[in-house]
Amino acid sequence: MKILSWNVNGIRALAKKNMLEWIKKEKADIFCIQETKVFNPEELDKSILSLGDYTSIWSCAEEKKGYSGVALYTKIKPDKIEKGFGIKKFDKEGRIIIASFKKFTLLNIYFPNGKASEERLKYKMEFYDAFLDYCDKLKKQKIPLIMCGDYNTAHKEIDLARPKENENVSGFLPVERAWIDKYISHGYIDTLRVFHKDSGLYTWWDLKSGARARNVGWRIDYFFISSDLKDKLKDAFILKDVLGSDHCPIGIEIDI
Repeated sequence: MKILSWNVNGIRALAKKNMLEWIKKEKADIFCIQETKVFNPEELDKSILSLGDYTSIWSCAEEKKGYSGVALYTKIKPDKIEKGFGIKKFDKEGRIIIASFKKFTLLNIYFPNGKASEERLKYKMEFYDAFLDYCDKLKKQKIPLIMCGDYNTAHKEIDLARPKENENVSGFLPVERAWIDKYISHGYIDTLRVFHKDSGLYTWWDLKSGARARNVGWRIDYFFISSDLKDKLKDAFILKDVLGSDHCPIGIEIDI
């Protein structure tokens, strides 16, 4: 099974760049999208809603237009879909799709950004904790988990080009990085680092400064899996040459 994830920074903008055709050509079984900026899926063009053999599932912000939003394109029909953790202040921002399949549960998440204010950083950390609690609840039920999306934090110094310059910037704060340490300690695996230990592997570049051409980036998009799936993991990768957003797609191949 091939699963891809991409923060597209606006699904309509991506469609105008003809990147939906790229999604079809990749032939992933499941494609997870973050930052759709969709408020009402019914207003979308049919070419976005009905993408080849895929069924599309949307979670949108309830109050803000052109903000947040996640989507799932899947060739496999989920047994169950949830669009939140059951906590209103997190669920209303349209950041969560939890899809239960026969052999695993997939969490497609667009985690909050903490740069705007202390209040948003606090919200981000509380969101992290709610997410981890939710994952742990599923893990206790012996449900294999695949978790992906834009986590909005680079974990280690190896995960961004200029760590010293950003140690006081949200996205690389000690408290954010410590949460990822905690997350991993609960038995969740950063799939890319199973196969690739080298530096220079980034998933986001600042558009304004032309950082992508110089590969001055951050790795803030991830696929994690629960430890019971480690032996089934066949590959994890970053598709750095795929353009269309300030992020690039990432993916895994897993025998499940």
